[in-house]
Amino acid sequence: MAKAHVYKRDHINTDEIIPARYLNTDNVAELATHCMEDLDTGFVKKCKAGDCIVAGDDFGCGSSREHAVWALQGAKVGAVIAKNFARIFYRNCINCGFYPIELDGATEKINDGDEIEIDYKKGVINNKTQKKEIKFKPLPDFAIEIINDGGLLEHIKKGTAD
Repeated sequence: MAKAHVYKRDHINTDEIIPARYLNTDNVAELATHCMEDLDTGFVKKCKAGDCIVAGDDFGCGSSREHAVWALQGAKVGAVIAKNFARIFYRNCINCGFYPIELDGATEKINDGDEIEIDYKKGVINNKTQKKEIKFKPLPDFAIEIINDGGLLEHIKKGTAD
């Protein structure tokens, strides 16, 4: 079960996800130690493996850096649930093997600290705290397959291994 970390804001950008001053590495573990620090200095300490970030409109806007997704993955964030995503960030999520979930009104439907379970294939968030199901449009099967393979590179390797 994942805990929701809700940020009732729009336009959380890649500099807030991973500040540019840390882009001198591609080490995921190192990036994770600075994940979200310009937005929430305590995020890394309170985020447990599989927890989710919930936000408003245009999550991941800004630069096209993959480091933003790597920082989230390194911090063991299970998914980001947002009203919508900046397109390049959204594509980076799938290509890096990370779940972006688009949910209109996400920050009104999920409260900070709610315990949630996500069925990515069915498109259902089971909010255990509020005892309700929240439906979202699931990713297409090919995108879920890429994510489950660990990203586009691993997906391609898997496909060419036969």
